[in-house]
Amino acid sequence: MRFVKGHGTENDFVILPDPDGALDLTPEAVARLCDRRAGIGADGVLRVVRTKAAGDEAGAGADAEWFMDYRNADGSIAEMCGNGIRVFARYLVDAGLAAPGEWDVATRAGLRRVTLGASGDVSAGMGPAGVLGPGEASMAGTVFQGERVSVGNPHLACRVDGPVAALDLSSAPAFDPAVFPAGVNVEFFRTIGERHLEMRVYERGSGETRSCGTGTVAVAAAAAAGTAGPSEWTVDVPGGRVTVALDGGTSRLTGPAVLVADGETRPGWI
Repeated sequence: MRFVKGHGTENDFVILPDPDGALDLTPEAVARLCDRRAGIGADGVLRVVRTKAAGDEAGAGADAEWFMDYRNADGSIAEMCGNGIRVFARYLVDAGLAAPGEWDVATRAGLRRVTLGASGDVSAGMGPAGVLGPGEASMAGTVFQGERVSVGNPHLACRVDGPVAALDLSSAPAFDPAVFPAGVNVEFFRTIGERHLEMRVYERGSGETRSCGTGTVAVAAAAAAGTAGPSEWTVDVPGGRVTVALDGGTSRLTGPAVLVADGETRPGWI
């Protein structure tokens, strides 16, 4: 099995080129690939498949040539990944499968438009970031109030008063499954300057990660709730910095996407 390793603000992925949709990618295989001690190690897997070969999985993305099949580290399927789609686009250009410029990628959350050059940062339209109302999570006996936000996948953005580095995210936050039946990514954020936030995240299916692209959009949307007009937010995560632009119910995420290695798995290992 051929693979490429990449990351966006240290949210890292195993990229599997599978243009014809030939791989039988089971949850167990994904978990083995993402295992940081016995596998390659990653927060998730990006399967690169042509939309026409993805069938019903690609949903309404038939107009895009490529479908991003994203899997969490535990093998579960996710709708969207903001850092992942930037790394996915960088891979396509690096591999000569797409030209630098602007084009759509099909995801389970719908079409997402990416913009990138031959090198440098990648920008991705993230669709609407809907603030849905209050919610809460608890961790180590503390209840955190937050805003439920949809960025094609579910988030709970919790504002905190102190530095996010002081939080213990070694265990999963508890939440009401009736409110979040598909699970939820829980973000903790603090304002540190004018339209400048810091954030940490516990992702469903992956645990704490160094960054979450859709999570940075979620916290920007939560911080901007109740204000009028377009805005641009800087969000610092443990793995680096991204920019989130909000305008008229739509959002755009810009940040680095880096490919670091490629190779193939040993026969029979998966």
